[in-house]
Amino acid sequence: MTDAYIVDAVRTPTGRRGKGLSDIHPADLLGTVFTALFDRTGVDPAHVDDVIAGCVAQMGAQAWNVGRNAWLSAGLPEHVPAVTIDRQCGSSQQAVHFAAQAIKAGDQDLVVAGGVEVMSQVPLNSSGDPGLGFGYPFGGPGWEKRYGDQEIHQFRGGDLIAERWGIDREEMFRFALDSHARAARAQDEGRFADQLVPVAGVTADEGVRRDSDIDKMRSLAPIRPDGIHNAALASQIADGAAALLVASERAVERFGLTPLARVHTTAVVGSDPVLILTGPIPATRKALEKASLSPEEIDLYECNEAFAAVVLAWAKELGIDTGRVNVNGGAMALGHPLGASGARLMTTLVHELVRTDARYGLQTMCEGGGLANATILERV
Repeated sequence: MTDAYIVDAVRTPTGRRGKGLSDIHPADLLGTVFTALFDRTGVDPAHVDDVIAGCVAQMGAQAWNVGRNAWLSAGLPEHVPAVTIDRQCGSSQQAVHFAAQAIKAGDQDLVVAGGVEVMSQVPLNSSGDPGLGFGYPFGGPGWEKRYGDQEIHQFRGGDLIAERWGIDREEMFRFALDSHARAARAQDEGRFADQLVPVAGVTADEGVRRDSDIDKMRSLAPIRPDGIHNAALASQIADGAAALLVASERAVERFGLTPLARVHTTAVVGSDPVLILTGPIPATRKALEKASLSPEEIDLYECNEAFAAVVLAWAKELGIDTGRVNVNGGAMALGHPLGASGARLMTTLVHELVRTDARYGLQTMCEGGGLANATILERV
């Protein structure tokens, strides 16, 4: 088996809902990062074997295989195929997994993996909104026979996790405040400079709140009546796209490429769909076991900040030092453009591995339906 290498990784800034990126067609937004990959690496896109894109709400402007539409909208070669996948919030992380697996199997040599979500145009839960005529995904007889008619929602899941793991609300507020502070520091120190592709005059992530304080956070109403999490403790709705070029050893040699990292280990798990968001715990365990690594041997972690309790429960359960987690801020500050987030986190992780000369990085994220991916990267 050949290794799979990440040659480069790029992303747009994350735009706030209704702000700088909100009017850009999703295909054009994703096409922008596709083009940037080839501008930066010098690789002829005609040599790409496949394009795998993640997108969660595949309707409206994001329908009909947005990955293919993005590739063509960017003026890239028609003979290169593309597919769009949905593993919920982990869609573009799974895109990288599929790319690496095809390369390790010897079936392909160059694969573009990425994702997009313009939530300003296709709102959260659009495809499952009964008002739009698409039906409720958890209401069938088979589902109700197994899980009853209880509320199935990520907001409830986040609250249940906080209760089950005993995560103190003040601890969550401090964690959220730190997410914004870390993101602001990363911006000020230029840590994102090598990964960002400016779009439509937007040059920096729009969600970072430099004036955040705990009193302001406390003052926000809970998302659910009598709930635990409020908007300050949840990921921000956002717009964005990201993409990575994944290559085999043969392609690296043939095209004279200099990889940033190799895809060391991949894992994916199913978990309780009622709690929804606990999957990162078993996914991380599985990835570490497959890699024969301990949590202490991982230099940097990216765990998606869907809700503050998700990351804190994961770290508590696995004994992970949060000082090594989301060191440049997470989704509470940078936003969570669903189908793009897996590739966004991986882009940030691989560039931070290079910047700090670290060896191992692990990325994981919770996903709708009770799922989670975990990826271990090794800098080369």
